[in-house]
Amino acid sequence: MRRENQSSITKFLLLGLPIQPEQQGMFFVLFLGMNLTTVLGNVLIILLIRLDPHLHNPMYFFLSHLALADVSFSSVTVPKMLMDVQTGDLFIPYAECITQTYFFLFFTGLDDYLFTSMAYDRYVAICHPLHYTTIMKGGLCTLLVTVSWILSCANALCHSLLLVQLSFCADIIPHFFCDLGALLKLSCSDTSLNEMVIFISGLATIMLPLMCILVSYGLIGATILKVPSSKGICKALSTCGSHLSVVSLYYGTIFGLYLVPSSSNSSAKDIIASVMYTVVTPLLKPFICSLRNRDMKGALGKPFHKAAVLSQL
Repeated sequence: MRRENQSSITKFLLLGLPIQPEQQGMFFVLFLGMNLTTVLGNVLIILLIRLDPHLHNPMYFFLSHLALADVSFSSVTVPKMLMDVQTGDLFIPYAECITQTYFFLFFTGLDDYLFTSMAYDRYVAICHPLHYTTIMKGGLCTLLVTVSWILSCANALCHSLLLVQLSFCADIIPHFFCDLGALLKLSCSDTSLNEMVIFISGLATIMLPLMCILVSYGLIGATILKVPSSKGICKALSTCGSHLSVVSLYYGTIFGLYLVPSSSNSSAKDIIASVMYTVVTPLLKPFICSLRNRDMKGALGKPFHKAAVLSQL
């Protein structure tokens, strides 16, 4: 019976965004512009870090991987959403749906682990500045990034393998992409194991990294308070400002839109939260990283300065 149910579901119907037909053109242009800005902004960050020797240090090494993860993350759901809005074809094949779920979970977990690695880097830079170069060597940075990719892959693979074992009684997903929670609600099978794994992985990929980040910034704050001075505070803000802003935006979205009770329809709330995740947050990250960082602004201004000099010759 399980195989029969699984084989009968060859595609799912995505209900898409809760927008009126006359608004589809406006939202298509809006989300297309936001997605292109996200991709171009993060690609620009990656290129600047690779090309500017002044940015060849651990902090920007982690930032380049975070930018790559954000480009990939926004590409998992937004192109399909834009195509659905434009064409009205809301169907997605079963295999493509499972694949989309895998990569959504993969890049979500990767962001969490990269944030943690960056927090540790900032902790070493503020609390142990004299030993920074000896602690944050290239080998350790590569190891932290590699472990982040491996753990994210393992987490997403575990959810996906459990998901393909389920049989489905319905094929209508009240979302604009194949969300894991929405798929579990369509299953005829016992999903207790899936839910237990979701709880455990939530602790491992969200709460544990968040606790590590909070501990890191707690130690940074304690170090600053030991020698309180305006110069030390300004240096700490310059060193940690971008990372702290991005982390606050990321986890603020989680707690603000998923954990705060809402009187609105739960499906609409989930869609709004997902739009914040997949469209808005990746869009804002490049601007926060570039506008709040002196080195990034300097690297960004060099090409324009060279162009101005050449134009005067």
